[in-house]
Amino acid sequence: MTDLASLIRTRDSLHGVAELLLAGPQYAASHDIRLRPVPGGFATVGAPDLRVEGDALVTAGGSYRLTGTYRSVATAAGIEPRTLDDVYSGGLGIGPDDLLAVDAEQAKVIAEGFAWGDEALKRFAPDADRVLWPEHFDLGSTVGEVNYGMSPGDSQLAEPYAYVGPWTPRRGEFWNFPFGAARPLHELADVAAVVAFFEEGAARAATDPAGS
Repeated sequence: MTDLASLIRTRDSLHGVAELLLAGPQYAASHDIRLRPVPGGFATVGAPDLRVEGDALVTAGGSYRLTGTYRSVATAAGIEPRTLDDVYSGGLGIGPDDLLAVDAEQAKVIAEGFAWGDEALKRFAPDADRVLWPEHFDLGSTVGEVNYGMSPGDSQLAEPYAYVGPWTPRRGEFWNFPFGAARPLHELADVAAVVAFFEEGAARAATDPAGS
């Protein structure tokens, strides 16, 4: 059984890392906030080359445990933490001097969710861009005005989940959240089940009536 409190603490800390230590420095250097899943975690898409593997920040110069404050990790890694408040609103609101709380086992759960989501999106919509967005810390693609993706959890559903979110809400039993439909990862047996969920969502979005 997953320790939900530990999962949430780890998720929020990694969300902060995504914003302050990856997307922020990347935006300063490359004017790009997009991130991507990699084995064991997630990474920048441009310079500087930064990634998270488990409970560590990895740079060209070494590996640094995600402990202490965001600023202390950044200093050890030789990067400058940067908020993205001037780029978007609605991020997590964590600052450079806040403390990290990353549990290695929970980080594996989150990384596995992103890996499943990445592979499922690749199979479902191979030509669509797959982006891990730092603002909401979720991985997604858009196909025909419908968003598909994987979230490590949020205020609406605390555990990792796959989602389908039509730009225009739909009515029907499939749609179980205000934004569309979500299925917790523990209810999906494997990547094929995630693909099947996306495929059902696409079919439902095409036929179910609009309206919340």
